[in-house]
Amino acid sequence: MAYLYYPGCTLKTKAKELDAYAQKSMAALGIDFKEMEEWQCCGAVYPQAKDEIATKLSSVRLLEEAHREQRDLLTLCSACHHVIKRVNNDISSDNDIRTKVNNYSAFEKPYTGETKVVHFMEMLRDDVGFEKLKKRITNPLTGRKIGAYYGCMLLRPSATMQFDDPENPSIIEDFINAIGAEPVFYSYRNECCGGYVALEDKELVQGLSKNISESAERKSADLLVTACPLCKYNISNNQPEKNKPVYYFTELLAEALGVK
Repeated sequence: MAYLYYPGCTLKTKAKELDAYAQKSMAALGIDFKEMEEWQCCGAVYPQAKDEIATKLSSVRLLEEAHREQRDLLTLCSACHHVIKRVNNDISSDNDIRTKVNNYSAFEKPYTGETKVVHFMEMLRDDVGFEKLKKRITNPLTGRKIGAYYGCMLLRPSATMQFDDPENPSIIEDFINAIGAEPVFYSYRNECCGGYVALEDKELVQGLSKNISESAERKSADLLVTACPLCKYNISNNQPEKNKPVYYFTELLAEALGVK
């Protein structure tokens, strides 16, 4: 499968490890990908108002470029994946939004939602395959007990995202098994960390993030792994003693593949 890779803003600034180790890992696995040359912000937050068109256009431009290049759009940041995939669903399912978007954008040909939006973890599962990934591991992370932290945006709304079971997901645990570590199942793995509320209500976010780290601690997890820069920031900075390391899953993948 050929992919057009979209990194997004945060992965070039505060979350460079998420991007860099993803690219190293894809190269090691022989994935056919290229990074968008002139990518732009996805919009950061999915607009809830149906008549809000302008803030969707950035995502639409990314989707239309992938369609022109006849490649699936590969995403990595949970928030970017969430926004782009929901906007694409709007284009494909709502004639009013589709018409207004194309009137604004003036593409050579109307874009109608043809692009497939794929998260990096889905690519590992569906393109590479976790069983095949196991065979490519040169440095298995044996002995590490890892808690997967999904958060909200990969899983919900489930009818649109179609990433995994929103109440009992398993894709990241399957990934952890594939790299040789032991997945830890804990009750707060798909609960919200507080997200962007951190900008206006730090106390609320402290409580939510603390619940997540303490839940993983009760199940004896050595560390947590996530795909979201904001989740990593909130959980890392709101632990009682900041003693539960939080990594991007691409860091562990690169380590297991021997390219970190």
